[in-house]
Amino acid sequence: MNVSYYPGCSLESTAKPYDHSTRSVCRLLEVELHEPAGWSCCGSSAALKMDRLLSVSLAANNLALTEKERFKDVLAPCPFCYRRLLSAQQEITGDPALQAKVESTIDSELRGDLKVLNTLDFFRNRVGLERIQSKVKTPLNGLKVLPYYGCYLLKPQNVTPFDDPENPVSMDEILASLGAEVLDWDFKTECCGSGLALSKTEKVVELSARLIGEAVFRSADAIVVVCQLCQANLDMRQHEIGKLHGAKYRVPIVYLTQLMGVAFGIGAKSLGLHRHLVNPQPVLRRYKG
Repeated sequence: MNVSYYPGCSLESTAKPYDHSTRSVCRLLEVELHEPAGWSCCGSSAALKMDRLLSVSLAANNLALTEKERFKDVLAPCPFCYRRLLSAQQEITGDPALQAKVESTIDSELRGDLKVLNTLDFFRNRVGLERIQSKVKTPLNGLKVLPYYGCYLLKPQNVTPFDDPENPVSMDEILASLGAEVLDWDFKTECCGSGLALSKTEKVVELSARLIGEAVFRSADAIVVVCQLCQANLDMRQHEIGKLHGAKYRVPIVYLTQLMGVAFGIGAKSLGLHRHLVNPQPVLRRYKG
């Protein structure tokens, strides 16, 4: 299988474990990832708030680069990149005047027929559970995990219709195929507050504390994520949350692709497991890669 791969800015910097584990897992699954030559920021941050044409054009330029390489699918692991690429394509194809302006801005024509995929949609529906399960060398039997989808990946449903926005199951099914014990909880799609990290820090700690507290209450070995902002926020906030509650929390926050890699027998360093603030390796040592 060959697919275009748009890592985005975060996976090239602060979220390298997400990038490294995704690439490692894809190699074992015989999926060839192809980065578009000359890709740039998708415009999901400042540009999205300041200038619509700029924001759409930044995303469209990356879509055009992928189209030129004649790929039908593009995998964007970052939920923000995924949403920006997908939204921009929908905006362009639904507005001929905007499409003309964007094509003039980026000096390139757009077909607008790419299938933009996030991590869950790609592994669950493109690769498939059967193929994933066939690569498992060390089943994660006994590992109790909470799948955390976050608030951004599944909404609005008319933009991201790959799973149920209130009770998604795609990550649950992938984790179960690895042998893990998937715990049920009511916070699958609740916000962790990462977008308010600088402006409303107290609210962020409060929102994150609900998730960490629930994980402890349910005796989870780890919270599993597919968003680098969720991972960073929940990983780094536990000291603050502990001070708030008069407790000490050490709940590992791991990427789905990292757990896939552990089950596939990939080494911890290749998966970036040593880069977390809350070290997940003690609880994963029984599944040595």
